[in-house]
Amino acid sequence: MALFVNHLTHLDVSIWSPVHGLTGMSWLVNATLEGELGDDGMLLDFGEVKPWIKRVLDAGPDHTLLVPQHADGVAVKFDDKHCTVETQHPYAIRLETPPEAVTALPTAEVSEADILVHCEALLNAQRPPNVSRVTLTLSAETIDGAAFGYSHGLKRHLGNCQRIAHGHRSRLEIYQHGQRVFQLEQQWRDWLNHRYLIEAEDIAETSQEGQILYRYHSTQGSFSLALPESRTAVLKVPTTIENIAQWLADKVATQTGEPTRTVVFEGISKGATAEASGA
Repeated sequence: MALFVNHLTHLDVSIWSPVHGLTGMSWLVNATLEGELGDDGMLLDFGEVKPWIKRVLDAGPDHTLLVPQHADGVAVKFDDKHCTVETQHPYAIRLETPPEAVTALPTAEVSEADILVHCEALLNAQRPPNVSRVTLTLSAETIDGAAFGYSHGLKRHLGNCQRIAHGHRSRLEIYQHGQRVFQLEQQWRDWLNHRYLIEAEDIAETSQEGQILYRYHSTQGSFSLALPESRTAVLKVPTTIENIAQWLADKVATQTGEPTRTVVFEGISKGATAEASGA
């Protein structure tokens, strides 16, 4: 007997890619549970499936940086209170964070299959008594138009969004005079994709070699990230989705001299819209 729940929850992460570096990604999570029916005629009450799986994933890989430990030039070190990640390719970063903010995988790259193996192991280690196996699938949102992956951290957030290197894959729409402007969407998609978004007040230093040290303290602990300035976008305000949408509307209106409305998603099915008047 099997029970399935599609679109059960979302997984929003950053991935360290040997090709792109920090890469924001979002997936819908679908679950199948196998096992024996209980006396109530159910394998597991639907009301229990979602909170259980969401709780395990939220405490596991969701809103973390997924790092392939066996990738060339990657070094990951854990102790009880800290995790340090250093990379060389395609660019150098140094991340210092509480250990819960990093998911290290024993692989040379991070694939969907690797993520599924990790998530399924977490769930099967604490499955309910009459559930014999849990399997998951991940599905990226089908987007007809521009989408970009970004990474960030929100120090004022009380939940896991405060982790300095988590991310999202986000839909982008730009409107002028009531019409979508696909050329602008593609242009800004290309510039924003695989970029790290920084709040200016938390830049500790910028080296002559063009390396930014970004640092803050939040309720989960101390976080720092050093990476090339060329891989960042700096905002004067916190990098919430509301501020990202307004920042981009202002940028596009200044660029084109036209009134602009932006629609920017934070992962799947949620986001913000903003307007700027132009010249």
